[in-house]
Amino acid sequence: MSYEELLTQTALSDERFIVMTAENRALVRNIPAKLGNRFIDTGITEQTMIGAAAGLALRGRIPVVHALASFLSMRAFEFVRTDAGIPNLPVKLSSFIPGFLSDGNGPTHQAIEDISLMRGIPNMTVFAPADEQDLVEMLPQIWNCPNPSYVRINTRPTSYQHSTFEWGKAEVISEGEDVTILTYGLLFEQALVAVEMLKNEGLSVGLINMRSLKPVDEQAIIRATQSSGLTVTLEDHFLTGGLYSIVAEVLLKNQLTAKVLPLALNEKWFKPSLLPNVLEYEGFTGKQIAEKILGYKTRSIQPKISVPQFSE
Repeated sequence: MSYEELLTQTALSDERFIVMTAENRALVRNIPAKLGNRFIDTGITEQTMIGAAAGLALRGRIPVVHALASFLSMRAFEFVRTDAGIPNLPVKLSSFIPGFLSDGNGPTHQAIEDISLMRGIPNMTVFAPADEQDLVEMLPQIWNCPNPSYVRINTRPTSYQHSTFEWGKAEVISEGEDVTILTYGLLFEQALVAVEMLKNEGLSVGLINMRSLKPVDEQAIIRATQSSGLTVTLEDHFLTGGLYSIVAEVLLKNQLTAKVLPLALNEKWFKPSLLPNVLEYEGFTGKQIAEKILGYKTRSIQPKISVPQFSE
């Protein structure tokens, strides 16, 4: 089932659902004709859309709103915080082309700080599915939760068959003693490639799909960091405020330490191009990820060379 099919089915079976967009119909092209006046396009007015959605939520509706991730998380930030977050209203934010999925766009349209911004809003829940099957598996619970939510929409297919979504739980794909990769969203498919390459090098490799970022599965993070020689956080997001920061917060909260290698965008936007070229240029293909991990492990286990002291 696709995202649009799920949303259509949900809205037709429950009149509380309202579908809204700020002139961004890519995900919902066929819905207006089916929902009639329960589909609302406010035009290029993300702030107005959020304000209207909050008003509808106050009247018992469940608005599912669509806009580019960069505009939902930044242009409309104050309205999301004040109109949906503070009163804890069930406004459901579907963010289109987050992270590297905004491949052909420049910095103004790149949402690579959205996780940091959205998880800081009171009452907001934050999710980043690995692919469309994961997305469709997760959304019914997200849409029926009374809290506001921010979802990094990802409709790309992968070959992996995901397990049943449990609220606030990570999906443990595999466990590893040498390396465990924590990731979410688009880069999950690259992580699958990296895992196989690392296994071919003789490493015991774990992979965890951190599809729920708020609430976050603290126990999954603790188990991974304490049972693996190296934990890798992999994300198409700024280093600050994303998964790397989440892991650091969990470890500090529990007075734990771990060896962590962050693979993220460190205070830089990515070069606009087609997605395969973006991944290659920025160093986020499965092969490059595996090479970085192998290189880090090789450097970290090199013995220190003592220089002999000679007396005259």
